Amino acid sequence: MFIDSTTIVLDGHPVLREKAKEVNLPLSKENEEILMDMITYVRNSHDEEFCKEYNCRASVGIAAPQIAIGKRMLAVSIVDEENGNVEFALANPKIISNSTQKAYLENGEGCLSVVPDVEGIVPRYAKITVRAYNLLTDQIEDIRLEGYPAVVMQHEIDHLNGILYYDRIDKNNPWAPIDGALVI
Repeated sequence: MFIDSTTIVLDGHPVLREKAKEVNLPLSKENEEILMDMITYVRNSHDEEFCKEYNCRASVGIAAPQIAIGKRMLAVSIVDEENGNVEFALANPKIISNSTQKAYLENGEGCLSVVPDVEGIVPRYAKITVRAYNLLTDQIEDIRLEGYPAVVMQHEIDHLNGILYYDRIDKNNPWAPIDGALVI
């Protein structure tokens, strides 16, 4: 499946509010292909020419429900000069531990499925450990993330649970800072 702006479902589509179903391991050929198509899309979205040609928004992650597939699969690709690239193509990801410290993106979050963006601070955990099958390494891994990659992973896992980022924004005071939180 080629993923572009026409493939991504928008807020209001029922699959975005459903809890996605676990997939069987080892992955079926179909699920393997879907996951590879997802990571390919996120990688391609870093390229301005690709985005122009296919009318896409740049992204760092995508979850299967965003392409109308109610399965617990997600892809993340973050190009980071400081810490190197962070890439995962995960099936059945689950947060198995988290810090007590919170974190948030200073300018709020955005989402391929939410247009226009809803503004405000989205509280997340500063550090998480995720257990999942990673197609890129062909094994079940415990993945420790902190800072920006941790925020991205939590955003994508929320999609698998029918949660959109704006559900976490304080409706009464969307830009209220969080005491002691890591501001990214």
